[in-house]
Amino acid sequence: MSSRAYLANVVDGVGRPKGLAHRGYAPDGNENSLAAVQAAVDLGCGWVETDVQASADGELFVFHDDTLDRVTGTTGRISTMTAAQVRAVRVGGDPIPTLAELLERFPDVRLNIDVKTGAGVAPLAAVIERLGAHDRVLVASFSDRRRRAVLRRLSRPVATSAGTVLTAVWVLAAAVPVLAPVARLLLHGVDCLQVPERQPLLAGRAVPVVTSRTIALAHRWGLEVHVWTVNAADDMRRLLDAGVDGIVSDRADLLAQVFTERDAWPRG
Repeated sequence: MSSRAYLANVVDGVGRPKGLAHRGYAPDGNENSLAAVQAAVDLGCGWVETDVQASADGELFVFHDDTLDRVTGTTGRISTMTAAQVRAVRVGGDPIPTLAELLERFPDVRLNIDVKTGAGVAPLAAVIERLGAHDRVLVASFSDRRRRAVLRRLSRPVATSAGTVLTAVWVLAAAVPVLAPVARLLLHGVDCLQVPERQPLLAGRAVPVVTSRTIALAHRWGLEVHVWTVNAADDMRRLLDAGVDGIVSDRADLLAQVFTERDAWPRG
């Protein structure tokens, strides 16, 4: 298991699964806002999954979409706006926070950060370096190239999860064991796999991603498996019983309920 502080969650010598609040806790729809993160913290959450987008002048904001439309009531792209223009936009009455603001406001929370574009690579590394947040963050991206580009800019290691291609390598290796040695080499430097339980395909079909075989292989390699986005308590219980190491959910209230049942809440 990784020695990185982000992944450490041991109580009385026993490892505990992680409950990650997806974009904070925002039943009102004000995701990724300081209020949403505060709501998750108030429920006892120690981990928050979030996203970052870079403004045209290189400021890193906590925001998921490419465009502002869905959650702000206005239009535009953060990537074409200055930081001052982005700060004037509101999500449910609150300004869009910068990543630095989020890290400074919540010093005890660990952040799972999805870097959405190449423009966010250098600013993300700069914020982690400036605030010394290496032990508090996990760097994620669907793009393994983008993820690695962040890591190369850091003076110290951080926890990190596999992108789409390396995740597919893991799933394939679980199905075809002869590929496992090569797959393990390709996954060198990865600490966890953050995945949906099933990957939708065309014509309404889906490929199982989280299975007894894939979980066992990840654990044999010392990797954690985190499943997103799980919003039903019974599904959380079923996946935890199957051995997954983390649940990402929009329902931090249900995370608190289910993880309390297992003596795994609160904390990070």
